[in-house]
Amino acid sequence: MGLPIVDDKICEADLDKLMDNAQEAANFLKAISHEGRLLILCHLSAGEKSVTELEDLISARQAAVSQQLARLRLEGLVTPRRDGKTIYYRLTDDRPRQMIDLVYDMFCGKS
Repeated sequence: MGLPIVDDKICEADLDKLMDNAQEAANFLKAISHEGRLLILCHLSAGEKSVTELEDLISARQAAVSQQLARLRLEGLVTPRRDGKTIYYRLTDDRPRQMIDLVYDMFCGKS
């Protein structure tokens, strides 16, 4: 599926849908546009992790990790699960994983 042709012949309903999709995409890109959140998503792409595991993996304090997870949760990119006192996070759907794969290929997969 390619980019849509947007010209003066596009109907108002299609233009409204395009604008809604653009807003959703912009919110998604804003949510992942922080290095801490990007690293968290990268680690969660491999599977569910506890907050403590994420702290260790990205070498950040609990407060910083929790703040970034809150933003990712607000945007619907991660889902928490509590087990006793431990909170685990996982990706809500496959969109972040697809984006992480693309970003990795573009920036980390270079020879």
